[in-house]
Formats: sequence, structure tokens, C-alpha cells
Amino acid sequence: MNKVVADAHEAIKDIADGATLMLGGFGLCGIPENCIAALVTKGTKQLTCISNNAGVDDFGIGLMLQQKQVKKMISSYVGENAEFERQLLSGELEVELIPQGTLATRCMAAGYGMPAIYTPAGVGTEVAEGKEVRNFNGKDYLLEYAFDADYAIVKAWKGDKMGNLIYKETARNFNPLMAMAGKITIAEVEELVEPGILHPNAIHTPGIYVHRIFQGMNYEKRIEQKTTRKQI
Repeated sequence: MNKVVADAHEAIKDIADGATLMLGGFGLCGIPENCIAALVTKGTKQLTCISNNAGVDDFGIGLMLQQKQVKKMISSYVGENAEFERQLLSGELEVELIPQGTLATRCMAAGYGMPAIYTPAGVGTEVAEGKEVRNFNGKDYLLEYAFDADYAIVKAWKGDKMGNLIYKETARNFNPLMAMAGKITIAEVEELVEPGILHPNAIHTPGIYVHRIFQGMNYEKRIEQKTTRKQI
């Protein structure tokens, strides 16, 4: 089955106001840059975004925050995003900060078809307020529900026209989990190849999870905080 679409604009054209999106990547690494840019152009509003982070002021999800497109952020790290901070403190943006392991496991549960998970992360903290706590073998665990996302938008290094994906290094964080979890999964790739080119043993996300795929372009691949050491 050929799942290829022309570009990011075609891939996200049916994402409506009020949708819940998962956006892959870790920090600024492996984020779906083309789809985010297309969403900014389209102007989709009232979005709930599930992501490891909220980008920076002028890149990633930060671009959508600038345009007031995001109603709620569900993430584990918000970085140094001044606009995110301003909207949070002013009450313009709903924010749910959760432990990173919980974020990953709730994504995984959605992909596995599990309604909920129990985790020790957050027990005894503000994270546990209003949530069911259950004791297993003398240890307390929180009940956390699997995410329910309309779309998962991921970015891979290579992919084929059937949707099989390979991620590179740090970009493998969150992208594979989210690719399994969306009702509709959209993948943008740096290199799109014919079926059979990718070695089966190298594939991280099987094409059965992917509904749309396209070859992206002009990736910036920014570094959030660049540090260097002095030469000795």
C-alpha cells in the first residue's frame, strides 16, 4: 500500500481545531519540523500537544505557541521557552507536567492498546493529587491513563513508501512510541525509498502503524544549548 503524500501541507490538511496531537522528538532532536511549519501556516487552533518538550521561542512547538495555536501542553520538560512561560503564568495556556518515564509509558500503553498503567513515579507529590493510588507488594503506585491522541506526528531518518521507519540515534526517543499510539500517524522522513530497500532487521517502526508519509526538506536540526570545551 502506497502511503505517500506530496508534502507536509497535504499530510496535515485534515487536522482540525481542537485536535490532540502527539509530536515526536527529544528536545529539538528528531522533531517533525515540516509538519509543525505546515500547522503554523494552516493556523489550526485550540490544539492539545503531547510532547517531551515545548520547543524554543522560534523553533519547534514554540512556533505554534507564538501563534496562540496551543490550548494545552502535556510534557515532561519545557526548556527555556520564554513565550511558554509567559502564557503559563498569564493563564493563557493549560499545562500538565508529568514525569518523563510516565510520559513515555502512557504513550506505550496507547500503542499497546492498554487503557492505563500503574507507576511509582509521582507518588506522594503534587503529581498524585486526585489520582487513584494502589498498593502492590507493599509499594504505592499511581494509576495513569493511556493517552488518547487523534494524530501522532513523527520524524524519521529513513522510511519507505509502505511506512516502515528507521530513526537515527537520539531521534529514536519518543518517536517510535508515539508512532504506535496515534489514531492517525503521520511520518516525515529525511530519505524516502522504495519498499525492500530498508533491511527488515533495521526497521524501528513497522509500516502497519503509519498512515501517511512524505519526504521532508530543509531540516535545521538545531541544538538547544550548544556547549564546547576548550582545546588542550
